[in-house]
Amino acid sequence: MQAIILAAGMGKRLGDLTKRNTKSMIKVNDVTLIERMLEQITRFGIDNITMVIGYKAQELKDFIATLPGNYKINYIENPIYDTTNNIYSLYLAKDILLRDDTLLFESDLIFEDNLIAAILKNPYPNLALVAKFESWMDGTVVTLDESCNITQFITKDFFVFEDIPHYFKTVNIYKFSKDFSNSRYVPFLEAYSKALGRNEYYEQVLKVIALLDKPDIKALDIGKTSWYEIDDIQDLEIAESIFADNETKLKKIQQRYGGYWRYPALKDFCYLVNPYFPNKKLLAELKANFDRLIVEYPSGLAVNNLLAAKYFWINPKHICVGNGAAELIKSLMEKLDGKIGITYPTFEEYPNRLKKDRIVSFIPENADFSYGVDDLTNFFGNTGISTLLLINPDNPSGNYLPFDDVLTLCEWSEKRDITLIVDESFVDFTKGTSNNSLLQNAVLERFQHLVVVKSISKSYGVPGLRLGIIASGNDQIMNKIKKDIAIWNINSFAEFYLQIYGKYETNYQDACRKFVAERQRFFGRLKQIPFLRVIPSNANYFLCEVMHGKTAKWVTLELLQRNILIKDCSDKKGFESKEYIRIAIRNEEDNNYLIHKLLQL
Repeated sequence: MQAIILAAGMGKRLGDLTKRNTKSMIKVNDVTLIERMLEQITRFGIDNITMVIGYKAQELKDFIATLPGNYKINYIENPIYDTTNNIYSLYLAKDILLRDDTLLFESDLIFEDNLIAAILKNPYPNLALVAKFESWMDGTVVTLDESCNITQFITKDFFVFEDIPHYFKTVNIYKFSKDFSNSRYVPFLEAYSKALGRNEYYEQVLKVIALLDKPDIKALDIGKTSWYEIDDIQDLEIAESIFADNETKLKKIQQRYGGYWRYPALKDFCYLVNPYFPNKKLLAELKANFDRLIVEYPSGLAVNNLLAAKYFWINPKHICVGNGAAELIKSLMEKLDGKIGITYPTFEEYPNRLKKDRIVSFIPENADFSYGVDDLTNFFGNTGISTLLLINPDNPSGNYLPFDDVLTLCEWSEKRDITLIVDESFVDFTKGTSNNSLLQNAVLERFQHLVVVKSISKSYGVPGLRLGIIASGNDQIMNKIKKDIAIWNINSFAEFYLQIYGKYETNYQDACRKFVAERQRFFGRLKQIPFLRVIPSNANYFLCEVMHGKTAKWVTLELLQRNILIKDCSDKKGFESKEYIRIAIRNEEDNNYLIHKLLQL
């Protein structure tokens, strides 16, 4: 068995990273792609290696000469690398293909060792490694029959988005037998190159071969084995997180704050959404209007505030819609003066907007971080605060003050001239949800010092739309915020969602009731995990104390190895090195999957 590596390209999309280096010399976690690939290939006893080089050829050869593997490589140079594509590079190596069974690699790949093991172990002589197609992937895709025969090589011009569920992306690692190269691939490669030129891709030859009665090439699905093709700086950033050690991987993933569709195997039990809404019909209506919405400007802020007012049945002058609650929180916190009372642990978007000397901290002195209205009034009564923040239900504890208790807090803070901020992003997950919200005209107009914030992402299951609202009967506060927000702060899709939601309000209420039932069931299952103490919650997550000598970090890293992301809370203020994790509540199937993995620990 021999190996051929195609490494002639310029890697222009990597910008400055390839001004002085080839793409294969790019480092992923301090190791170059080519160094990693050569070490992997030779580890499986393949030391007959040919590289087709072009751009920065001498720099690449000099670098490989410094590697500890002392590799003996046959170099073939493509002198016109800047005007040709990889079909010409492989054409230059056609005589090598004829000599022996071959593994063919492209040099911009990073992959797990077991990909080579799998392709060598598979008895079929001619294989293309493939992976289930994902939306961000680019390049050649294939379709397969039930016997893993490749039925079509589909290029960009013939790509049909409706057929994505049936598509596989080529990993750009192939196994060709000597016989296949002689009888099939090289003859077609020569003919194709002469007929259609040098500016094509070698997969085009396989596309022609796939049309034969007996193409003699099959696909090997790599399943969940990790791999990545690095074409640009975003690919590089993602590859570094996928192939990092577990601790670094966790840190890099957490720093993304979302975008986890680029990690299709990852189950996200960290970020908080509603697993039962939106329903399929609402999504279908959004899809049906996609073409129009993508080319149309959204309405301005005043119109979208009217939609938000209709959404929550409150006076338009009392409400402002935001590009997520985060936009509104930033604006609000910049408008407040004096000291602010905050109960920890908390959702840190609020304190992160403040200087530390303005924060008066209250940390409940119990293992559940629970508190009531008397705890808040007794602690903050003589602290000189001008604003009090209440997250209700609280994040991450799930602690909840009933509606009447919050009204008591409204009355207490009003008497002391304290602005009261109530973030009720999770209130729809409480029992009797329809009666628990402060988003009522009577409440907002009765308590002019009250400001209510609500994330639509968290409870309505549409975080990608980035929607939130702020509401208050205080015209001065609302006018300042509305003046601060950009006129087009939400997009057309978010506006359209606000417009049509009313048709699905009953479905949403059903989804919340279904969620409450699943939360209760999941609570019972989580209590079976011997090293977790699960704290009852009124939100869509559980705070759990990690016990019996295990740590929150250990549990988080062990689950990440199993492609599950949870929240390690041990570094959050208020825990003071106590071992707590937060687990989001998903649907029954996903929750059962997490229980299964926790029991394995």
